[in-house]
Amino acid sequence: MKKILIIEDEPEMRRNIATLLRYHDYEPIQAENGRVGLALAKRERPDLVLCDVMMPELDGHGVLHALQQDSNLALIPFIFLTAKGEKDDLRSGMDLGADDYLTKPVANADLMRAIEARLRRSQQQAKREFKPDFSSTVPLLKLGLTARATETLLWLAQGKTNQDIATILGITESTVKKHVQEIFEKLGVETRGAATVRALEVLSSVSNSASVTP
Repeated sequence: MKKILIIEDEPEMRRNIATLLRYHDYEPIQAENGRVGLALAKRERPDLVLCDVMMPELDGHGVLHALQQDSNLALIPFIFLTAKGEKDDLRSGMDLGADDYLTKPVANADLMRAIEARLRRSQQQAKREFKPDFSSTVPLLKLGLTARATETLLWLAQGKTNQDIATILGITESTVKKHVQEIFEKLGVETRGAATVRALEVLSSVSNSASVTP
């Protein structure tokens, strides 16, 4: 049974969504604000997140940003639920990396279609795209990084912290931060999660090519 985290500060809306999800054989996890939701995401590792935008303590944009900073959570499908339908708000949510954006009130059928589509895409990516080979930095050299930055990216993509990477590579943590900044600038990304996805794409393509070579 797939777990879906609902982060919504309106109790009735949260309960209604949870009831709908149970009816469709999903396991709902409920959070009343962004701070609680982020903690539950880290503890429960849900298969998908439904998140309101305007909430006390930590808004939806803050939740998404925090998840993308964690390489273990960055690939979780994320759908915004909000009462705001302005184009600028929609654009800002998608620019942050959300997978979908639904304006409340949303019909049950539309919500379920969005959830199922994102889960299906996530499963396809896991099967087809992300089977990385972490045995060598060589494939990552095509990204145009320096040798040390390439090594840093290899370990970053495996979920290692800056402190971990510093220990592994025998360098200072401040030097690791410089390499991470180089990675961000070279790849045109702003988060560790986005850098991880780029690295996994490269490492997986090499792994998949090797697996089909006669």
